[in-house]
Amino acid sequence: MALRFYNTLTERVEDFSPLQGPTVRMYTCGPTVYNYVHIGNLRTFTFQDILRRWLRYRGYQLDHVMNLTDVDDRIIQLSVAAGKTIAEYTEVYAQAFLDDCTALRLERPEHIVKATDHITDMAQFIRRLTEKGFTYERDGSIYFSIAKFPAYGRLSHSDFSGIKAGARVDVDRYDKDDARDFALWKAPKPGEPFWDCGVGPGRPGWHIECAVMATKYLGGTIDIHTGGVDLVFPHHENEIAEAEALTGQPFVRYWLHAEHLLLADEKMSKSLGNTFTLREMTARGYHPDAIRYLLSSVPYRKKLNFTFDALDAAANAIERLRNYKLRLDTAKFPAGVNAALDQRAAQAVAAFETALDDDLNTAEALGAVFEFVRETNTAMDAGEFLAGNVASAKDVLVRFDKVFDVLEPRLEAGALSDDAIQSLIDERNAARKARNFARADQIRGELLEKGIILEDTKDGVRWKRK
Repeated sequence: MALRFYNTLTERVEDFSPLQGPTVRMYTCGPTVYNYVHIGNLRTFTFQDILRRWLRYRGYQLDHVMNLTDVDDRIIQLSVAAGKTIAEYTEVYAQAFLDDCTALRLERPEHIVKATDHITDMAQFIRRLTEKGFTYERDGSIYFSIAKFPAYGRLSHSDFSGIKAGARVDVDRYDKDDARDFALWKAPKPGEPFWDCGVGPGRPGWHIECAVMATKYLGGTIDIHTGGVDLVFPHHENEIAEAEALTGQPFVRYWLHAEHLLLADEKMSKSLGNTFTLREMTARGYHPDAIRYLLSSVPYRKKLNFTFDALDAAANAIERLRNYKLRLDTAKFPAGVNAALDQRAAQAVAAFETALDDDLNTAEALGAVFEFVRETNTAMDAGEFLAGNVASAKDVLVRFDKVFDVLEPRLEAGALSDDAIQSLIDERNAARKARNFARADQIRGELLEKGIILEDTKDGVRWKRK
């Protein structure tokens, strides 16, 4: 089956192929760095990570750009109130976002770009739009005239033909049903920072930032543009208008949008005050791996209702997979190969791949893996799983982890290496042989303090990290 995605633009699931060669040119709307991101935001970035990994699994290369919005109305207001420059204010939150991405094992895009590094590019873009007749100026600000772009509303599938000409909106974020000419360049208010790049003193509007950076790095037509569903209108609608008005080319071929994370059936958002940051979750004792698993467990186009029970279940699922891998690594199975179980592994891989090819159906992909784990654990208990079946079973896990990446525990700072753990286990074994049980118990305790759990079995000592 071909790789297929739901395209917001066409409202259909479509076969995917890049425009040129094996490289997928992809743009991601990154965070506005005025505060710490919450796990609702991180659901969208986790989806984008799964998408990246699956594209590479299927043999594609990535040229992926993600922006950091480090100038907008809120940032200016908050930085001025804090007595800091925009750069000083945003750097803390930009770095915190990147740290969160690292903790969640999110791959870095090939380009992470800041809006403030591209102000001159934006001013040039606006001048070219003006030359083409798509803009007008009022009170030092420059606006995009929606009436000059008849295709406006194509992405959100809304009819804006009856909008009042010349009605303007000046704020960066506005109501969902508010279709008015939007600011490309905003004149500064007294005391606000500004740039002067040949279009008058001011700073860019939010929507122009992504259109400029996407076309600068990826060209006039890109393969995939991702973001949360709340960005469809106005942000992505406005991006299309700006980019296509300038280039005359289709801006994006596939639009992929992730649904909201809910808390008690309400969208998780700062405005509602119902958010959790990753820092808050780890302070409560939850591991980022469990959060990553939970955020990726429900297909991206379905709402995901966050509960702590679901987070506990995610942690248990990871533990089950790690215990299965440990059993494959350490158990002594009878010689030979059970051909039926090798065939079962091939079926599990096929089901896993088919699910992810079908618009990243992560729930079905996980189901295929866990059904295989359940069946083969039963076969192990019955003595039907043989030594020759280990390789195909491990292959299922390797393929799973190329995408979900939760199987191998990450070493924390100061954590014992595998060699150091084995050295202590060897010392403990020697102490037990010498009947020095006090030292053997002491070593077990030391390892437990470091998060290492020992299990004495008939096949020897197994160990795992908490």
